[in-house]
Order: sequence, then C-alpha cells, then structure tokens
Amino acid sequence: MAGRIRAFNWSLTDLGPMDSWSRSLRSAVQLLLASPVPLVMLWGRQGYMIYNDAYSVFAGGRHPYLLGTPVELGWPEVADFNRNVVDTCLAGGTLSFRDKQLVLLRDGKPEDVWMDLYYSPVPGDNDAPAGVMAIVVETTAHVVSERLRESAEQAFRAANERLQLALNAGSLVGSFVWDIKANLLSGDERFARTFSYPADQIVEGVPIEGAAEIIHPDDRERVDQLIAHTVAHGGPYNAEYRIRRPDGEYIWILASGRCEFDANGEPLRFPGVLIDIHERKMAEESLLQLTRTLEHRVVEEVRARSAVEEKLRQSHKLEAIGGLTGGVAHDFNNLLQVIAGNLYLLARQEPDNPRVQKRVNAATAAVERGAKLSSQLLAFARRQALSPSVYSLRRIYEGLGELLQRALGETIHVDIRLPEDGWRIHVDRNQLENALLNLAINARDAMKGEGTITVSAENAVLDKEACAGRELSPGEYVLLKVSDTGSGMAPNVLARAFEPFFTTKPDGHGTGLGLSMVFGFVKQTGGHIEIISTVDSGTEVRMYFPRSLRPEMLETPNHTITFAGGHETILVVEDDEAVRATSVELLQQAGYNTLVAANGDDAMAILRSGAAIDLIFTDVVMPGLIKSADLAIWARQQSPQVPVLFTSGHTRDVLSRTHELGSSTFLLSKPYGPDALGEMIRAALRG
Repeated sequence: MAGRIRAFNWSLTDLGPMDSWSRSLRSAVQLLLASPVPLVMLWGRQGYMIYNDAYSVFAGGRHPYLLGTPVELGWPEVADFNRNVVDTCLAGGTLSFRDKQLVLLRDGKPEDVWMDLYYSPVPGDNDAPAGVMAIVVETTAHVVSERLRESAEQAFRAANERLQLALNAGSLVGSFVWDIKANLLSGDERFARTFSYPADQIVEGVPIEGAAEIIHPDDRERVDQLIAHTVAHGGPYNAEYRIRRPDGEYIWILASGRCEFDANGEPLRFPGVLIDIHERKMAEESLLQLTRTLEHRVVEEVRARSAVEEKLRQSHKLEAIGGLTGGVAHDFNNLLQVIAGNLYLLARQEPDNPRVQKRVNAATAAVERGAKLSSQLLAFARRQALSPSVYSLRRIYEGLGELLQRALGETIHVDIRLPEDGWRIHVDRNQLENALLNLAINARDAMKGEGTITVSAENAVLDKEACAGRELSPGEYVLLKVSDTGSGMAPNVLARAFEPFFTTKPDGHGTGLGLSMVFGFVKQTGGHIEIISTVDSGTEVRMYFPRSLRPEMLETPNHTITFAGGHETILVVEDDEAVRATSVELLQQAGYNTLVAANGDDAMAILRSGAAIDLIFTDVVMPGLIKSADLAIWARQQSPQVPVLFTSGHTRDVLSRTHELGSSTFLLSKPYGPDALGEMIRAALRG
C-alpha cells in the first residue's frame, strides 16, 4: 500500500501533494502502514481515506478506488454513519462499537455485516484533531456462528423440555431392548402392560414375533421395513404406528431407538422407547380434515367470486353499450322528427293528390317503424319514459292473459302460478306487459311452437349473500319467472343474450331487441334480470322487482277530449334548426302564435322582456348556460304559473336528474305528429 499511496496524485484532493503534507499526517500514515490490523484514516473534514493492506482486503472490490476518496462517497450506503464519525472525532470525541450491524453493498447486492469499530481523533501539527483513525475488524462470521450456536442450544433445550414433559405427563408407554443375536425382546413393566406380556417373562426376554401381533395390520409391513433399514444401515429409528390395546381399540405410538453394533460391525442390540402420540395424531387428523374443508371452501369462494366478477363485467359491458345506444337513439329521434314533421306538412299541402298521399303514408309508416326501433333502443339504455304505478301481479295478468294466449297460438299452453298473497310492485304496467309478451314469444320460438310456458311469481327476501353479483340491495322483492321447455342456450349465446341486435333467429325473423328491451326496463325499474338456461333443457328468465308498500293504484277511465287548435302564444325553444322549423309550422297551422328561441339563454331573454307567453314548449337537452329546468323554475314562479311542455329524444329519467321536474311534468317524446302535438299542447294548457 505504501507504493500506491506514493503513486496517488494527492494534488487533486484538499491534502495537496505529499511533499506538502504535515509532519503529523506523515507520522499517522507510517503508523497505519506498519500495523497488521485493518486501519483506515479519514483525513480532514471530507474524510479522505488512507488505509493499509489489511483494510484493502476488507474493502474487497472497492480497493483501490477508496484510496484518496471522501468516506461518504466511498461508502455511500453508510454515509450518514460515517459523517457522524468524522464530526464526532474532529470535535475531540471517540467512538467504539462491538458487533455493529451495517448493510454494505458486496458484489452489487446489499448484505448484512457485523464489525468491531474503534474511532479516535488524530492530532495535527497544532495538536487540534485533523483526522480520524479507524480500526475495522469484521466479525460477521463470529456473529453468525454464535447465532447458529444459540439457535441450536435453544432447539436442544426445547426438545429436551418436550421430552421431559412427555415423560412427566405419562406419555411414555414403555422401553425395550431387542437382543438381535438371541432374537429376544425385553422391556420394563409399562412395555409389558402395553404388549400384554407377563411381567416376569418380559424381563428375561420373549420372542420378538409376539410383539408384532398387536401392531395394526396396515402398519406392519412399514414397521418391518424401517426396522430392517435401521439394522442394515444404522442411524436413528423412528416409526409411528398403531397398536391394539387390551380392550381392542387401537392407539398411535411413536417408537424411537437405535441399533448398536459390535466391534465387527455386526448388529448387536436395539434399545428404544415407546411414546403415546394418540392425541397428537387425532389432532393432526382433525386439522387435516379442517384443512381439506377450508380448501374446499376456498375453491367454492373463488368459483363464486369469479362468477360474480363475470356478471359485473357483463353488466359493465351492457352499461357501456346502453350509453352508446341511448345517444344514438336520441339523435335518431331528432332526425325522425324532422322527417315526420315535413311529411305531415307535405300531406296537408297536397290533400287532393293521391300519389303524394300514398308516398307520404309509406314514408310515415317507415318513420313509425324507426320510432319503434328507437323506443326499443331507449328501453335497453334505460332512458324510456315510464309511467309507474303500484300493482299486484294478478291484476296485471288479468288484462294480459287473453292477449298472451292469442299471440302464442293454440299449440302453446300457458301455466300461470301467481301467489294469492303476492306483494305489490311499482312498475309501468304497459312496459311490464310488453316484457312478458316478449319473453313468451321467445319461449314459443325456442319450443318450435309447441309446449308449455310457465309464468310464476313468489315473494323473495334477499340477504347480502343472495344479492352478490346481482346489483341489488338486500331487501324484499317480487320474483317473476318465465320458463319454457325449449332448446335452451349454449354458454356463449347466454353471455350475449341481452346485447342489442344479437339474435340466433334467421334473417327477417327478429331484431335482437326483445331481450334488450326487457333488460333495460327491469333495470330502469330498480330491479334485476337473469337467465338460467341449459342446452336441451329449457330456459328460465328471472326478474326481481322491489316490493312496494304503498296501496295499489285504482285505474280511472280515460275521458276523450277534443283537441283542436288555439290562439295562445307559445314560446318554442329548440336548438335543432330543422326540428324547430317544422314544429313552429305545425303550431302555426293549428292557429297558435309562436315565438322562437334557439337555446335557453335566448328563451330567458324573451321571457324577461315582458312578452305575454301562454306556454313554453322546450327541448330537454340544449346548449347554453340556461337549461330547460331553469325555464321550468321561472315558469312556476310566475303568477299565474306558465305551463311547460317538454320534448326529447331521451326520457323522464333525463329530467329527474335535475331534481326540479317530477313525474307530473308534461313530456312529448320525439318523433311526434300533429295530433300528438296538439293533444299535449291542450293538455298542458289545461293543466
């Protein structure tokens, strides 16, 4: 190391060239080079490292990089520790550590090491501390050895304690000695009682074959093999097996022993002890059974969780598709409204032209089919307008039974099983009837037109476990089921059953929107729907509806009202220019005065200008700061109140999100014709 120190370019450090070193620094370097103990000196506030050969061995792969390097850079993983050492010793203090544990990087990996460390200040020429002398002795091997020794001693003490406890607890059931050459077995009194030997004979020795008779038949071969192996190869003998007690019951014992050999290496004696381990073995068997039970439960839990996760994934997928289809249906309804409005206007302009009327009627029929398709999409997206009331299922089926039988045909038998004390539900009756009709038609098609369709219901109380994966809260529900004995659905078909436009029927025999519409209706009602189906065994659709505690609503007959035009002034608020133009023209042809606004901001400006407005006819969703709900709030605050008629390609759900418009709000769904428009205008004006 002396040569390396002389060759090092110290002028690159704060120490400067060796020729300029102080006398105290030179003396300290000579001292450490002469020592066989690992020494390293940290000079100056930076702690530049100068060390001897013994320390270079400790440094390992960091040598010779450490020479002339500040200690915090040389050992960055213990930089804080070394900074404290330098600061303490340069202040005149000393430090010492016995078996100090540090984490150092060796071969690029952190490693626990233990060291004896001694630090003392080295005075400069002015007798003030100028550096730190460190004695570094690694004690890792000693510490690890001591820990292993202590661990072995603890294990020995624990084993000895267990043995003493076993002996003191009376678990020792005998000791024995097998004289191998004479083939005689001798033992103590407890051994004699255990193996039913006369006490006077066992002391002198008895043939060993007699001991094997009370060993359980299933264990004898294994015990013989273990004994033969010990006699042939030496080493300890440990065997757990069952023996028969005098009362005929079997207990577990542990036989421990060792084979002793004579000077020629021939087997001589085989001493050992027998310990009662029956309770332990029974406990192990119980634990094993418990473990198997737990494993089975874990497997079942994992399977159930996977099923729930799959249901949630399917639900999220349908939710995403619903959002898309709802937006598409909304825009589609606006387009249909423009087409329908212009068709009605054209028909009125050419009342005596049969060719025009024929084409208008054909186009109007197409618009109505498009409106029905849009309505089905909105049902799936849970954005259809619902008019719910409280009903019992028996009351709903009273008006549906005859229609259902006519739609299904004479070859289909409908089996109705509705409880006498069935709970009430809060639903849109028309939508529920449509849902049942859709499900029944699907069941008829699955049975190829022949068979039995069962419509049943029951009161159901669902707990937290039953609601898992069903997007339901625990509570009381009415479970409505529609089942058939048809061909059933394969798993891949079942997974897509609720997707819009998915159908297994031939082209032209279905739109794939029936189940989608039922799905959206049940979800929008706050319930849950699921399908249980097996190929060749039929299908069952289950619908869960929340129980309603309110009294059943009594239906009142509809009174026919003649809807003519009027002279009132109507403010039309519509952002779609084409829709706005046709609506205004239809209203003007009916005799109404109209004011027009392209958004809520313009509409509010007209209202605040003092214009006399008899009714506000507004789209639900519009651009601008002021929304349709704000217009409704303004209208209710007037005296007298100004009636509001909403129109939208969306539904009442869109309105209810504002928490300002309730179920009594007048809503005209797009697309609409002049008759529907006139009817709703008069209804809104009359309140």
